Order: sequence, then structure tokens, then C-alpha cells
Amino acid sequence: MTESLRVAAAQFQHRANDKAYNLGRIADFALEAARRGVQLLALPEMCITGYWHVPKLDAAAVAALAEPLDGPSIAAVRALAMEHGIGIGVGFVERGDDGRLYNAYAVCLPGGQVHCHRKLHAFEHPAIASGDRYTVFDTPWGVRVGVLICWDNNLVENARATALLGATVLLAPHQTGGTDSRSPNAMKKIPLSVWRNRHQDPAAIEAAFRGPNGREWLLRWLPARAHDNGLFIVFANGVGEDDDEVRTGNAMVLDPYGRILAETWAAADALVDADLDLGLLPLCSGRRWMQGRRPELYGVLTEGRPGLRDARAARFSDAPVDVSQP
Repeated sequence: MTESLRVAAAQFQHRANDKAYNLGRIADFALEAARRGVQLLALPEMCITGYWHVPKLDAAAVAALAEPLDGPSIAAVRALAMEHGIGIGVGFVERGDDGRLYNAYAVCLPGGQVHCHRKLHAFEHPAIASGDRYTVFDTPWGVRVGVLICWDNNLVENARATALLGATVLLAPHQTGGTDSRSPNAMKKIPLSVWRNRHQDPAAIEAAFRGPNGREWLLRWLPARAHDNGLFIVFANGVGEDDDEVRTGNAMVLDPYGRILAETWAAADALVDADLDLGLLPLCSGRRWMQGRRPELYGVLTEGRPGLRDARAARFSDAPVDVSQP
């Protein structure tokens, strides 16, 4: 394993249904990352297709957006990875060999290999299925990388399983911030006018991006995923107007103590990069504590419990959870 790995996280405002534009922005980021000496670049969830307009599409329109893993969009990103000699992760709608559609994330490596993660808790559309396995793979740099998409990261079991499978770097592509959460003290929508007036009132958009609907929300849990599991996390996100919501960007790289190595709250397309000191891993708190695990106690984690819902019901239901149930 190398002593360090240079990574980058991008945030950008995609255009709905405009793959040509979005792939052009991905190419721009790949070039900039290569110029900065980056080895692994993460871009946001569904950044090739666009995101929050998808729930409003009918099933045929979602299917029309989808491509197989060896389709033209991922082929273009694979070519960029090989041209620049870097790894590039991108989000898209995948048409699987099984005929089902997935919210997927392809990581194209400089040697031509492509690894694909399917979101485990997909809620974007009834036509989009959830994946059924974790994604952890070796890289040319001697580092094992894992992928969890957006809500996958909010369930602590997923981050722990990814670490136990050997990942030391977690790519965490998102489309978040400014979402209309059902939880009364979680994120809320940012008015579109705040984004549209960002040049006239930069203080208002910065306050929104750094506040409880953006960075403050991320800092309630994202550093804990890194710290508790001894993971470097590369958090990539959309930014700006996304249908009727505003994504807050906040692209960020964290170390396995949960410390922020690089971040931005710019109200614009942006790239942040950082060198990961892999020498931190063997003695970091999360890795040491994981050595004291007692798996014989954890059967409760794999048992079905009353009140379980599918991803869409859990995401959109207004029904409260019955906390009296064990």
C-alpha cells in the first residue's frame, strides 16, 4: 500500500436529462483533477442523468434515461480515466442485466476496470430497484475502496460492513442538503430565491449552505461514519437548483478521525482535494475499537423487526415510528 493517496471531491449543478452537458462537466473536472495530481476523483450521485426531476417522470421516461454499465456514458468516463491516468466515480441510472433499473455509481479505474455499486436504499422512483450487495474493491494504489450512495451512508450498518470488508476509503456520492425531511428537526428546504439571488446576496446563500440545512446537518453524522469505522470519506454532492430543491454542495474529504481535510461551501461548481495519510489507519480509534468487537452479541442486527418498511415508505411516510416496540 502506498503511503498516501491524493483524492478529490466535486460538486456541480447538473442539468436534468442532459447527459451531454453533464458528461462535459465531468470531463472538465477530470482534467482539473489530473492537473492537481489527483489519483481518485468522486463526483455526485446520478450526476450523468440529473436527480430530483426523476421522481416526476413516468416509468418509461426513467427507463429511457437508463444505460447498461457498458453503455456510452460510462464508456466515455472510462476513456477519461484511462486518458488522465486517474480513477473517476460517477452516478447514473443503470439498466442491469436482469432488466431492472438501479441508482448506480460506476468507478472507472485508470487500467480500464469498472466497478459498480447499486444504491442499497433507493427511493427515487418505483421503477428503480435497490441493490443487494456491498461494493468494495482493490485499486492500483494498494488501497481498498468502498462506495455507499447517499442514504446508504445514513444507516450505520452499511458503513461498518463496508469497513469490515476491507475498505479504507469510502466514496460517498450524494444529492442532499435542502431536502424536505419528514423529521421536524432535520433538514428543510432552502427557498429557490436564495439560490437565484446568490450573486446579489452572497451572505444569504453562504448562511444557507453552512447552516442546519447543509453543512451543520452533515456534521451531525458524517464525521462519525469516518471516525467509528476508521475510514477516509470522500463526500461529493450536487449543488444549486435541482427541480424544486436546492442542493448545498459542501464537497468534503474527511480522515479516519472524522477531521475535515478539505471542504467548500461555495455556491458554485467546485473541486476540493486532499492527500490521505494512509499511515493514520493502523492506530486510529475506529480501527482499534473494531478489534474489540463481540460479534456473538450482534444477532439483533440481522433479525427482522416490527415496523420495517421498504426504502420508499421509510423515506416518504409521515407515519411516526412506534418507539414502544422493542
